[in-house]
Amino acid sequence: MSSPIRILVVGCGNMGASHAMAYKLNPGFEICGLVSTGSSKEVLNEKMGGGYPLFSDYTAALEATKPDAVCISTYPDTHEAFALQAFEQGCHVFMEKPIADSVAGAERVAAAAKQSGKKLVIGYILRHHPSWMRFIEIAQKLGKPLVMRMNLNQQSHGYMWDVHRNLMKSLSPIVDCGVHYIDVMCQMVRSKPVQVSAIGARLTDDIPEGNYNYGQLQIRFEDGSVGWYEAGWGPMISETAFFVKDVIGPKGCVSIVAKEAASKGHSDSVESHTKTESLKWHHADIDASNAFTRPDEWIDLTDEPDHQELCNREQAYFLKAIQENMDLTDHVADAVDSLRIAFACDDSVRSGQVVRL
Repeated sequence: MSSPIRILVVGCGNMGASHAMAYKLNPGFEICGLVSTGSSKEVLNEKMGGGYPLFSDYTAALEATKPDAVCISTYPDTHEAFALQAFEQGCHVFMEKPIADSVAGAERVAAAAKQSGKKLVIGYILRHHPSWMRFIEIAQKLGKPLVMRMNLNQQSHGYMWDVHRNLMKSLSPIVDCGVHYIDVMCQMVRSKPVQVSAIGARLTDDIPEGNYNYGQLQIRFEDGSVGWYEAGWGPMISETAFFVKDVIGPKGCVSIVAKEAASKGHSDSVESHTKTESLKWHHADIDASNAFTRPDEWIDLTDEPDHQELCNREQAYFLKAIQENMDLTDHVADAVDSLRIAFACDDSVRSGQVVRL
């Protein structure tokens, strides 16, 4: 049996803590250190039973622990530098999305991964969710073109408003969250995106000048498919219709119906980001009198993982990629492409112009 992968966990907040727990639960990994600039590493260390080496400086942690792999769950403006440093040290990298805070940075990270021969896995958590995988599969059966409608608005307050304000020091909501749903749309249509347009609004002075905490983007694809995504963060954001995941095609439509996750007061929970509960598949078939010939289908999958289980599955995939030397070329390319589209949308907000890709 091969020795466990010694992994350094960098960033111990929401996602970092979940990934650290996944490593603790997986015998294929061994945590060799926890890194954060604040007190979150002490909190996480205690939560996991203690005994882990703690560091405030990433470079010092790399030198002291000499890990086989690094998990990066810090704010996006550190992703590129931390990943490049890890590859230089001969480490595999798991990184929370986005891959960098610029397209050029993402391309540099992708190139460094290829040159080093080490694995790079980006945390596109929805790719590991069986209900979302089924959602995409059904969407691909609806014919072309597709109309894809998605949003995730978060009425953030307390600790999460601190998190969102810190995120907006480097990225807008439609870039940080939008990469997930742009990636989903690209999987559904399997067609080249050709243009984007987007709008945004700055609803508070409590964020960096020049950024916005509400945005909506639209994408047009080569095959005629279109999609929109909406994201807003902050204590002023409405909880009405904050959760929309809906795809329409010539043959019908499929929707994620998350009744519990969409109820009042749940828009700021981590679980609501991934909760599906049910898929409703409507068939457009009609007879000579225009009556529907097939009933709607309700699909309730028994495998409905919670957020921690999804992180466990992500890290199992990371381990498999290392152990089996998986080719991650397409995985990394998809991450760069979704970020490129998201930044084009950001450019559209700021310029007020349609951006052709």
